[in-house]
Amino acid sequence: MNQQEDDVFWIAESEKERLLEQEYKLGDIIGRGASSTVYRCLHKGRTEWACKVFRKSGLNRRAAQAEIGVLFKLRHPNIIGLREVFETITEIQLVLELVTGGELFERIVERGHYSELDAASALRQILDALQYLHANGVVHRDIKPENLLYETDDDDSKIKLADFGLCKMLQSPSNPGMNTLCGTVGYCAPEVLLQKSYDCSVDLWSLGVVAYIMLCGYEPFWDEAGELAVCRRVVEGTFEFSSPWWDDISDSAKDLITQLLQVDPTKRPTAATAAKHPWIRGVTPLDFHMTRTIKKLREFNARRKFRAATHAVLATKRALFLVSPAARKELKELKGDGSVCAEAASSKST
Repeated sequence: MNQQEDDVFWIAESEKERLLEQEYKLGDIIGRGASSTVYRCLHKGRTEWACKVFRKSGLNRRAAQAEIGVLFKLRHPNIIGLREVFETITEIQLVLELVTGGELFERIVERGHYSELDAASALRQILDALQYLHANGVVHRDIKPENLLYETDDDDSKIKLADFGLCKMLQSPSNPGMNTLCGTVGYCAPEVLLQKSYDCSVDLWSLGVVAYIMLCGYEPFWDEAGELAVCRRVVEGTFEFSSPWWDDISDSAKDLITQLLQVDPTKRPTAATAAKHPWIRGVTPLDFHMTRTIKKLREFNARRKFRAATHAVLATKRALFLVSPAARKELKELKGDGSVCAEAASSKST
């Protein structure tokens, strides 16, 4: 081993003599993230896979090792599977199951018919994945539309949960061992924003946000005043079923969302309990086409694409903003039960 290799760290327990190029041919780029690039790749001229390539510079060694270890253990029809890992001095390369059906929200707006029944069916699959993860002590920590993908273009295609870059293993049920501020603004649970100890229930909150958007086409905690205002609404648990967008949505759907978006994590259902809700089981959802929702979802998707294309760099800046002293003080004026602390309330005129 030369001096250059002595100065780097190895993440995966892979055979360093094996090279990706010996077994796979990289094709087109099919995705980009803040720290990775995803390629279509062909295994020995036969089967197609996806290859997610990370630069080691900036990677946290322990976090990367933990993620890879978790991914190797996960085998579920609604979770994107990891086939194998390759590693060089400068890169780590994950060969993953290739999904080609596109994002959940994109497929919804392309439908000729979209009803509560369709939404419940999609959410049932996501809950199946979450039940499996949580039963195995894994918290995803970044449930959002971009990470919910269809396996194929077929009408009956499975939905796959993707991107385990923020996932973490629970230390124990009584000591989750998590208080890191991470995830995506608007989908983070209150306890994450407040950097309190948290567990699997943060995934159920995020799913509640996704479910809300699926049924009306806009975010529950959106505030035009900016990201700190959004975070305040999240910590307070302030959302509404506004008219006319929610007028035709069933009470059963609203009941599920209300349960998922409980500020107190102990009051949220587990994934297993949520999966038994009559709306999720297909007993109570309505089956009429949600015209208003489709219109709003198209607008929502357009905003997401615009933000992704023009402000991708903001992901890191958002995190820095949220943990800045001023922002942390502002958020921690709020109690975990959704009310403003007396000291904060007395200092505000509105």
